[in-house]
Amino acid sequence: MCGIVGLLIKNPAMRDELGELMLPMLIGMTERGPDSAGLAVFGDRISKGKVKFNLFATSADFDWNSFEKAFDSHFGSIAELTIKGRHAVLSTTVIWESVRDWLVHSYRRELTILCVGSSMDIYKDIGTPGQVAERYGFKNLHGSHVVGHTRMATESAVTPQHAHPFTAGHDFCLVHNGSLSNPNSIRRKLEPLGIHFDTDNDTEAACRYLEWRLREGDTLEQAVQSGFEEQDGFYTFLMGTENKLALVRDAFACKPAVVAENDDYVAISSEFRSLARLPDIKNARLFEPAPEELYVWTI
Repeated sequence: MCGIVGLLIKNPAMRDELGELMLPMLIGMTERGPDSAGLAVFGDRISKGKVKFNLFATSADFDWNSFEKAFDSHFGSIAELTIKGRHAVLSTTVIWESVRDWLVHSYRRELTILCVGSSMDIYKDIGTPGQVAERYGFKNLHGSHVVGHTRMATESAVTPQHAHPFTAGHDFCLVHNGSLSNPNSIRRKLEPLGIHFDTDNDTEAACRYLEWRLREGDTLEQAVQSGFEEQDGFYTFLMGTENKLALVRDAFACKPAVVAENDDYVAISSEFRSLARLPDIKNARLFEPAPEELYVWTI
């Protein structure tokens, strides 16, 4: 059992309140996921020609200053590094594949690449949603939309790497409530095609499957539709891209989800109690998503 939350702000004047509005939603899912928590927040794109890496340090005493000097020495280019505890955002003009390969080769045991892109940041860690939110200042986040998750581990380890969201490609993330029964068969299919896996989590298998389909030229809608044939199990998936929030449930729709929409926002959660404190919620249109139907909201 896990909890998912999503919030897309339609009214640009409310984007500075994104963190404050989202935080009660995430905390409201604590009982569904007390092991770990995380979110992906989408904000303004960084400067043209730059790419940013969200990094997570295995050790709390990781030496970020030495890392920054090593980067500058290796690439002959000064990077911007914003540090928040064990999390850091590295912004650079260096070709992203070169940076990725260097990180994997030089810091495989010390750093985890959480995501790559131009508008998305991911924060995830072990602990209750409240603890993780306080650790990384979720209340102060701003942007256009956010995808969040609280995890109760039913398979695979409780680690920051196994926490959600999972990401694939640039500015794409997925959170999952449910359980897939065939993640290993998906892995065996994708690994020979050059798709790399970081964990044994079943949600990563779903995320990597969508990565493959998108890489092959599918739209998000086509990739999700293909997944109905390939992914076996129970799931509610909530996905975020640079300008979209997307929600889908499996054919049985046994994992709960509720949507509230008005002129100011679209809010999604596993249970209504996480939506109850949103402004003007009593006048929002409430509905339960239908099975095997993809719902997409665009900025």
